[in-house]
Amino acid sequence: MKEKAESFVVVEVIDPQGLARMENLKHVNLLDIVFSWTLMDVFNQDLFKQKMKKIPRTFDSIQDYMNSFIPALIEETHSDMSSSLAGVSQAPFAEISTLQKSKDFNHPHDMLYEITLKSTTDDVKGVGKYEPETGDVIAFTNTRPRRIDNLIMTREYCHIAYVRRSLDIFSGQIPILTSMFLENDIEIGVEFGERTSKAQKLYAVYLFNMITNVRIWKALTWKLEGADTNILMKVLKAHSTDRENCQICLSGENCSRSLVSPVAQAIIRANDLNKSQRDAVLSSITTNTCHHDDSVKLIWGPPGTGKTKTVASLLVSLLKLKTKTLACAPTNTAVLEVAARFHGLVKGSVGTPNCETYGLGDIVLFGNSSRMKIENYKGLEEVFLDKRVDHLLRCFTPGIGWKYYLESTIKFLKEPEEAYVLYKNGVVDEMSLEEFAKRSIKNIDTAYDSYKKRVSKNCDPMTLEKFLEERYACIVEQYQAYKDEKMLSAGMTMEQFIEHRLSFLGGKLKILMRTLYTHMPTSFIPLNVFKSMLRAMSLLKSLEVSTNQNVSEHTLSDCEDVQSVLCGHGLLGFERAECLVILNILSQSISLPESLNNKYAISQFCLKNACLVFCTVSNSSKLYIKEMTPFSFLVIDEAAQLKECESAIPLQLPGLSRVILIGDEKQLPAMVKSKISDKAGFGRSLFERLVLLGYKRHMLNVQYRMRPSISMFPSKEFYNQQLSDAPVVRGRSYRKRFLDGKMYASYSFINISRGEEQSNHDYSMINKIEVAVISQIIGSLKKEFVKTRKKISIGIISPYKAQVYEIQQKVKNYISVSDSLFSVSVRSVDGFQGGEEDIIILSTVRSNRSGKVGFLCNKQRANVALTRAKHCLWILGNAATLIHSRSVWRKLVLDAMERDCFHNAEEDKELGEVIEDAILDLELLDESVSLFQKLSLAENSEMLQISPGHRNQDRDCSDSAKTDTEVYSLQSIDN
Repeated sequence: MKEKAESFVVVEVIDPQGLARMENLKHVNLLDIVFSWTLMDVFNQDLFKQKMKKIPRTFDSIQDYMNSFIPALIEETHSDMSSSLAGVSQAPFAEISTLQKSKDFNHPHDMLYEITLKSTTDDVKGVGKYEPETGDVIAFTNTRPRRIDNLIMTREYCHIAYVRRSLDIFSGQIPILTSMFLENDIEIGVEFGERTSKAQKLYAVYLFNMITNVRIWKALTWKLEGADTNILMKVLKAHSTDRENCQICLSGENCSRSLVSPVAQAIIRANDLNKSQRDAVLSSITTNTCHHDDSVKLIWGPPGTGKTKTVASLLVSLLKLKTKTLACAPTNTAVLEVAARFHGLVKGSVGTPNCETYGLGDIVLFGNSSRMKIENYKGLEEVFLDKRVDHLLRCFTPGIGWKYYLESTIKFLKEPEEAYVLYKNGVVDEMSLEEFAKRSIKNIDTAYDSYKKRVSKNCDPMTLEKFLEERYACIVEQYQAYKDEKMLSAGMTMEQFIEHRLSFLGGKLKILMRTLYTHMPTSFIPLNVFKSMLRAMSLLKSLEVSTNQNVSEHTLSDCEDVQSVLCGHGLLGFERAECLVILNILSQSISLPESLNNKYAISQFCLKNACLVFCTVSNSSKLYIKEMTPFSFLVIDEAAQLKECESAIPLQLPGLSRVILIGDEKQLPAMVKSKISDKAGFGRSLFERLVLLGYKRHMLNVQYRMRPSISMFPSKEFYNQQLSDAPVVRGRSYRKRFLDGKMYASYSFINISRGEEQSNHDYSMINKIEVAVISQIIGSLKKEFVKTRKKISIGIISPYKAQVYEIQQKVKNYISVSDSLFSVSVRSVDGFQGGEEDIIILSTVRSNRSGKVGFLCNKQRANVALTRAKHCLWILGNAATLIHSRSVWRKLVLDAMERDCFHNAEEDKELGEVIEDAILDLELLDESVSLFQKLSLAENSEMLQISPGHRNQDRDCSDSAKTDTEVYSLQSIDN
């Protein structure tokens, strides 16, 4: 082992300076490479610079294709580690209580340990409490790092580890894989809190999550089970198809329509698609019928053109055609947006008019439940895998499941007299939950005692009842059912018994039927079985109603015998007989696999049998499972925001024959932290590369978001005037005014010539004059809102994170959580991609004599910023700086002048006063800057030299590379 100052190293798995012999990386894990770095390696920004090559546009082989991305993936992981360590003082952390070898520990290959955390951690200002998740990379330190120097200059204990799985709530343990053999450094299996005074504490400090990079690595090194490179072979180079000889393509749209089922055509008509949207859906559906080799299709969706609606309509059509499809997107948010729109279209169309949930079992959405916040999307819980598994587990559990209550109901309807006799003779003392659990589960005492021993040193253990609820939820349900069935209120008459029993069994059975036809695939619950369920539920309800009516009219004393009671309750009538027949048919026709007795088995069953699956591109790696029914179609939304190497995960799914990529390469691509990786083209998407190779795109050409005055410049500058305005945005009802004056028309450039740009400690830019002007405008909007009470949504955008923060602080007094009619959202340009608001106020920040605008000149970023507004877009900036920038902003200012949309801020009296006050405040602030503050800034600058990736260096427009701070987004988007 190297000196502790460089104690991240364990084995030189791969020469960090080299990356030679790339073909051998198939036998290396990405973690092995990360674990091989020393601290000095991590902070060496040029570690891989000499070996980095630009990723080409075409590839000679699959081997060439895969290897082209590997150096950049390693460099990007390296940059993640470097930037995380640079900000370690603000990283979430937790104190470790115990650390011990795992039973699977295998030195030196798999150094697996299990840790437990102390239940409480003292709050540290600006630092969150830490709960490790799968894929987290953590640092072990014996002192909480306050600054980078703690890790570099001292010889303190420090290792890194990878979290294999999240915390097990029953054992309190977290399995980790460490970079080093720890036995020589710390006591194994000893609780740290019980050590002597000389014993040191141990902390787990969060660095970053690398689960996505690990999955990409597996995809690039042929480690996905059953991977198929058929589709990848199609995209290595530009290839000619047989399209010109394809009669289907030559015959045009009418022939394409004839190839689509009437049901799918009805769905397309019902969704009111425009011609470009309709053609996109039709051409995608008919690709399976065409004779040419058109495996990959591109749909180009500029801002506001109904891309999500088009994708959802396509997915509904594929579902109706029973085409097994995987629908992916880069982020949880993007997946949820498509799934929500799809769910709105599909509800009721997959089943029958009488039931909107039948058929949803063919649809599965899966992902990290805590990150996806599924509860915020109405209806999606019905298709979310975790929720579905919980519902189905109750259905399949003996004693409380479908089979038990179906058989109990049939038996009761057949022999109600016997049921009553058994009731009269079977009243016993009620058991406690503990007694019931002991009878139901072998060794429950041993399991509970073992749990208490594991966790008692770290926190107060759960009570037995809580333990059963968490780990054996079905037992708690069984116990409740047992109590309900006992009906211990002694002395029940026969009428009361029949009413209670029928209501109880019928209620349970109806719930289980709904669960089955909602969550089981239609291959297991076909339409005829579903209709039988509906009839059975109707008959059970009718019998219950009859029973409830008769129980108030008859008493046992009124009846001479049991038969007359049964006749009075309708249990000897035609409805009872029909109900028994249908229930017996259901008992024979519904066959549930016996293996579905745990959550994992049920989740695999749902994924294997689904017709349509939603997930992030990264999570699609979980679909490489045995006996998976092959996917025919892959649909990737927001494909232009996805690194090409990440798309390699779903593109290798076995059996895949068609891929539909939907995106817009004119908007922002995937974020890349490393400047070296970015320069190599690591952020380029497959969508963009295929466009560069000349692949034909089907364009959605009608926009429904922006007023024509707003869309005019983006359409001309970014889309060659191919973008037209929908009638709705041209109509009178769309012409909304929020403030008086020409300056506040639907589109205007507000020149702030006296603005002053400043650089903060993170080298991000601030313009406090623009902040003051924005605050004044928001104040005016708030006053108007108070008068009219008309709903309004405002978005404030700036490319720089420091400016975003300043604006947030300035306008927060105008925002009330309780007042949902007046909303203000302040985000970076990157954070606003995909969003829209009634009013957008854009702060360009830059104000200098040389015309430098840094990364602001990026046309993709400008496109996103200029296309978020629905009714009003007000752009704030220094016109002189932007005109001299030789960028897209020069064109924008000149265009505003030509259209008479250019205004000087001082023309508005209130804005003029605000600007004067802000300038005075800045002058006073400059005079009060102390020498100590200047020295502090210099010290911070020296410290940050360790991590150049964190600087926000100003560049002219010839450099379009992005730094990680410049692509800062307030929205946390996780896979």
